[in-house]
Amino acid sequence: MATLFCFGLGYSAKHLAAMLEEEGWHIAGTARTPDGVERIQDLGYMGYVFDGLSAGAGSGPSQGAGPAARRASHILISAPPDAGGDPVLRYHADDIAASNADWIGYLSTIGVYGDHSGGWVDETTPATPSSDRSRRRALAEQQWLDFGRASGKRVEIFRLAGIYGPGSSAIDSFKSGMLRSIVKKDQVFNRIHVHDIARVLLAAMSRPHVHAIYNVTDDEPAPPQDVNAYAAQLLGLPPPIEIAFEDAALSEMARSFYAENKRVRNDRIKTGLGVELDFPTYREGLAAIAAASA
Repeated sequence: MATLFCFGLGYSAKHLAAMLEEEGWHIAGTARTPDGVERIQDLGYMGYVFDGLSAGAGSGPSQGAGPAARRASHILISAPPDAGGDPVLRYHADDIAASNADWIGYLSTIGVYGDHSGGWVDETTPATPSSDRSRRRALAEQQWLDFGRASGKRVEIFRLAGIYGPGSSAIDSFKSGMLRSIVKKDQVFNRIHVHDIARVLLAAMSRPHVHAIYNVTDDEPAPPQDVNAYAAQLLGLPPPIEIAFEDAALSEMARSFYAENKRVRNDRIKTGLGVELDFPTYREGLAAIAAASA
């Protein structure tokens, strides 16, 4: 039976799992806590605890996940790395190398490109991460590519832009009364709808190997205030108050996102995987979310 095993069966992985379940696939994956495993099981999937911590600090390797991963035909990794790189490889490299998997996908981030002062980047642009978080991602990417070469397994890296979708968008923030616009001169971000992430992964799983790395982004990098203003327009509300970046009370992590400014090309998912995005810009994506939640 075709089986997807997800190390980290979270928001993005669940959308792919739902598509595959409709085609008769068996789904299994991990969560960090027993409560998270219960939520996986509530979906009808097999769930296992894996928090990626060392045995002295937490669960360490997951006894159940290892045998389950060995049986999988496809493996997706979305668990975050730590300072030492990828914890899945640290604890389950032998299981994955001995598995039936003929496809391994690693979900990374366009943050590995670092700052390009608003310039364009693509998959041939060297990774020059500028934050600790992105440096960890770049390290984990390299570890997975090295693992693929050593094991003979097909490994593909998917660098995701800012993820949004039902339950996690400017529309939802507006409805919860928590939306504001941080304005920084010339700042833009790429985004990607979670539905299109799943479609890209499904296309990669279904096609022969072409590239090792794919940018998974929309077609139009845009300032965050434009996105928020459009969400307000869809809801028939005035745009949120704008706050200058210099005056905004932001967390260190939030501030680090604004330290990087780039425009990311997505040509490779179109030419290499044949994917035309259902939500090529934030407009189509937010309009669909607004219509579904009306």
